Amino acid sequence: MTPAVTAAVLLAAVTHAGWNAIAHRITDKLTGFTLIAGGGLLIGPAMAPFVAFPARAAWPYLLFSAAIHVVYYALLMTSFRLGDFGQAYPIARGTAPLVVTVLAALFAHEVPDGWAAAGVAVSCAGLTGVALWGLRGRRPDWAAIGAALATGLAIAAYTVVDGLGVRAAGSSLGYIAWLMAIQGVVIPAYAVWHWRGRTVATLRPYAAVGLLGAALSVAAYALVLWAQTKAELAPIAALRESSVNPCSCSNSLAGQGAFQ
Repeated sequence: MTPAVTAAVLLAAVTHAGWNAIAHRITDKLTGFTLIAGGGLLIGPAMAPFVAFPARAAWPYLLFSAAIHVVYYALLMTSFRLGDFGQAYPIARGTAPLVVTVLAALFAHEVPDGWAAAGVAVSCAGLTGVALWGLRGRRPDWAAIGAALATGLAIAAYTVVDGLGVRAAGSSLGYIAWLMAIQGVVIPAYAVWHWRGRTVATLRPYAAVGLLGAALSVAAYALVLWAQTKAELAPIAALRESSVNPCSCSNSLAGQGAFQ
């Protein structure tokens, strides 16, 4: 991984952490999801006329990734309902790089060398350690942990699918624009149905901060996608998770910052 790629992924991690901090201001989970997805739905089509259209080979990946992201959102919302996801969240993020390593070896034929494998292992062990430290002296919430593991699998799946897709697209900006446009429809549509006429009133108090968070989220993932065209998927996934820290996981709302 070159210094430029490393810097891009670290910048993505910082941007991701910034959205984690912003998410603490949004108390309702569905409101946060709707704003971040809806913001992406605004940003993606606005970008599309100014960037290259993804190559035909990328579209199966785009559509599959959009579906996985919807499943990911559903798993996050389920995890919030189950309770102490703030402690289980590091498990979700810590599981992903390990699974990405396996999937990348199978589907992208990327087998990390010794140093890269060690880096992935350290990242996963560190995040799992955060979770275990938070659970010390308490009975584990197995339902929340199970949801976190499922969320980690979803993260790993869309990471690999997007890594392959963005390489086939020929343009990382074109890929992120259309990914945001496609995946951004479902959650806002569900919210409009769920709130039945109260949508504007529900979103208005958080609209500005939510749209800022959406912009940060899109920027962070765009950097990751660009990096995936330049380096192997597993080390990028592990380095990206440096945005997760004990402070951001101490409150279950921190998970709202993890939309990408």
